[in-house]
Amino acid sequence: MVKKASSLSALGGLVYSTDSGRHCPDCSQPVDACTCKDSVIPAGDGIARVRRETKGRGGKTVTTISGVPLALDPLKELASVLKKRCGCGGGVKDGVIEIQGDHVELLLEELGKRGFKAKKSGG
Repeated sequence: MVKKASSLSALGGLVYSTDSGRHCPDCSQPVDACTCKDSVIPAGDGIARVRRETKGRGGKTVTTISGVPLALDPLKELASVLKKRCGCGGGVKDGVIEIQGDHVELLLEELGKRGFKAKKSGG
């Protein structure tokens, strides 16, 4: 007959701990303090793709720009400039710039002026 342990100390030590939290696999820093992901330029063909989307947004139209060859901080600065140019809101999610409203043609023109290769994607 096997005797059951009556307390955690009887189990012989630490069973589970969330004390250290999640760590970045590249730099071993905590995920919320990791800076290595911010300076990485995403791999791609260097062409910014501008498209209009409504799916999953409650019928609201959003213009998305993906594939911009910039790290996170310059990408946020570009998003801020583009939002001001369009006169609307938006943000950056997972390396994709989202601008509220249908501004595909205006954004294609503005990205071209700033030296990016940009093309319309989707219908």
